[in-house]
Amino acid sequence: MKKILILGAGTAGTIMANSLNKTINKKEWSITIIDQHSYHYYQPGFLFIPFGIYTEKDVVKRKTRFLPKGVEYIQSPVELINAEKNQVVLGNQEMISYDILVIATGCDIAPEETEGLKEGWGKDIFDFYTIGGALALKDKLDNWKGGKLVVHVSEMPIKCPVAPIEFVFLADWFFTEKKKNRQEVELVYVTPLDSAFTKPICSEVLGDLFPQKNISLVNKFNVSHVDSQSRKIVSFDNKEVNYDLLVTVPINMGSKLIGRSGLGDDLNFVPTDKHTLQSKEYENIFVIGDATDLPTSKAGSVAHFQGEILTENILNYINRKPLTAHYDGHANCFIESGYNKAFLIDFNYDYEPVSGTFPLPGIGPFSLLKETRVNHLGKMAFKYIYWNMLLKGIPIPTVPAHMKKSGKNLDLLPD
Repeated sequence: MKKILILGAGTAGTIMANSLNKTINKKEWSITIIDQHSYHYYQPGFLFIPFGIYTEKDVVKRKTRFLPKGVEYIQSPVELINAEKNQVVLGNQEMISYDILVIATGCDIAPEETEGLKEGWGKDIFDFYTIGGALALKDKLDNWKGGKLVVHVSEMPIKCPVAPIEFVFLADWFFTEKKKNRQEVELVYVTPLDSAFTKPICSEVLGDLFPQKNISLVNKFNVSHVDSQSRKIVSFDNKEVNYDLLVTVPINMGSKLIGRSGLGDDLNFVPTDKHTLQSKEYENIFVIGDATDLPTSKAGSVAHFQGEILTENILNYINRKPLTAHYDGHANCFIESGYNKAFLIDFNYDYEPVSGTFPLPGIGPFSLLKETRVNHLGKMAFKYIYWNMLLKGIPIPTVPAHMKKSGKNLDLLPD
C-alpha cells in the first residue's frame, strides 16, 4: 500500500489529514501524520489571553481529538527529511518511507536571532505568539502600574500579520476600560514596514486609528539589537526606542527540521509553487500553511483555503493528471480594534483589501474594511468555527477557497 505522510498536526496538517481521508482510495493509499506534541492550540486565541478575555482552557485540546479514524498518528520528533530517498528519520532513528509527503511544519518565533532580546525575556520583554508567552504576559499586565509599552515587530513575514496591531488596539481598551489607568500608559507601535500594515488601502484605514487612540507609530524601524540593561531597541541606522515594557514579535522562522534537511530558504521556509502548492524541488512533496515561502498571510484561513486546493492537486498527482487546481492567495481575517469592534479584510495575490460586504454581496452580514460590532462578534465566533469546521476540513458555506470579487468595491483600487 502506498503512503501519504503528513509532517505536522497543527492547523494545516490536521486539515489535510481530514480532507485527504475523505477523498483518497483507502484500498490503495494510507495516511500517516507525525507530530511531537500532544496538544493542539487555537493560536488566534493567544491574542486574548493577556487581556483576560480567554483562558488557557479556551485555546487547547488534544490533537488526536481532531484526527479522523483510519489515519495513523505517530507522536515523535522528526530528525530529518531525506527527500532523495523518500524517507523521514524520527528522533529515535526509525525510518518512515513515503510516496507523497505533505510538509505542514508551520513556523515559530526565534528570539535568539535578535541580539540581546533573550536577555530581558520574561522580565520586561514578552511575546504573545506562544502559550507560555501569552500567560506570562497576562500576569505582567495584571500587575503592571504603567509606563511606556512598546509593541514591536522584528521582521516580516510573521504569523497573522495583523495580530500585533490588534494587540496594541486591545491594550488601549484594556488600560482604559479594565485597569482604568490609560493616562499612565504610553503606547508605541514599532514596525519595519513603511506604514501600519502591508496593504496600502488597509494600512491607511488602520493607520487613522493610531492618532485617534493616542498610539504612536514608528515605521521603517529595522531592529539591530536590544539593550535590555538600558531598556531600548536599536535599529541598524541607530534609531532608538526606549521602553518600560516590550511586547515583541520576534523573527518568525520555519521549522529547524526544514533547515537540517536542506529543504528551506534562509528562514527555513520551503520554496513552494504559489498556485499548485507543490515543492519547487521535489514533485512528490507538497507544502501547506506557515511552512511555505508564499507571498500571502501565515494564518489559519489561508491553510483552510489552501487545503481545498492541495487536496485536489494531490488527487491529480495520484492520478497522473496535471495539477490544475490553483490557489489564488486568498486570505481573510478579522482585525480586533477594541471596545467590542473589529474590521474584516478579504484579499488575494491580485487584489488588496477594499471596502464592501461579506460574504453576501449587499447583505453581509459583515462589513469589509469597516469597524463594526458585527465584525467583532464574527471574530469571537471564529473559535467555534475553527474547532468544529476548519480543522475538520469542512467547507465554510458561502466562503469558497478562491476569493470572490462580488460585494467588494474594487473600483477603489488603482488602475
